[in-house]
Amino acid sequence: MNYLEFKEIRKKLNMKQADIAKSIGVGTRAVQYWEKGERKIPETTAYFVTNLLQEQQKKLNDDSASPVVFSDLKIMNVPLANQYAQAGYLSRFADEEYIESLPTIPFTDDVEHRGEYMCFEVKGDSMDNGSYESYLEGDIILCRNIRQDYWMSKLHYDKWDFVIVHKEKGILVKRIINHDVEKGIITLHSLNEYYEDMEIHLKDVAKLFNIISTRRKNNRR
Repeated sequence: MNYLEFKEIRKKLNMKQADIAKSIGVGTRAVQYWEKGERKIPETTAYFVTNLLQEQQKKLNDDSASPVVFSDLKIMNVPLANQYAQAGYLSRFADEEYIESLPTIPFTDDVEHRGEYMCFEVKGDSMDNGSYESYLEGDIILCRNIRQDYWMSKLHYDKWDFVIVHKEKGILVKRIINHDVEKGIITLHSLNEYYEDMEIHLKDVAKLFNIISTRRKNNRR
């Protein structure tokens, strides 16, 4: 969806920028960027507003006096720890008020609506090797928390990449290549060959997340 289509749909919905921003779960500034063509409109957002319009038109055809109901569209607004908020997240991840104060990103069928989800903004180039598997700086990654009781068994590291919230090293985006269950040690691997593998103990990890999906700006590969 391009910015002209988005703006046209918003006007057909008779919604102000602030109104549609609130319904999507983003700031008004994000809508302003989209309508100026300065930011790519996420696929889930395009899906959401298109469904809003379709449902409204359907209701108007059935009964112009009926309210618009969007019960079939399941949206989860996931908190985002961007690069600037990550230092605060490291010390306040257990603070519900802090998590609720973070900006959110809407997701639809990307999530199963079970468990704890979090979005992080990728920082640095340690996971960029030029391949399609790369995580580029500025990418937004959707993650699902792995409960600590699951850390006692071998992690399914062949299927997922991970975000590790380390008590001293901060928020790390890495690939796990080994898990010594008996010693509680995991080996972290960077896709960028200039970064060496490292071992960390799970006792030094505050939280551990699977990476579910990635969103990337359209002005980068």
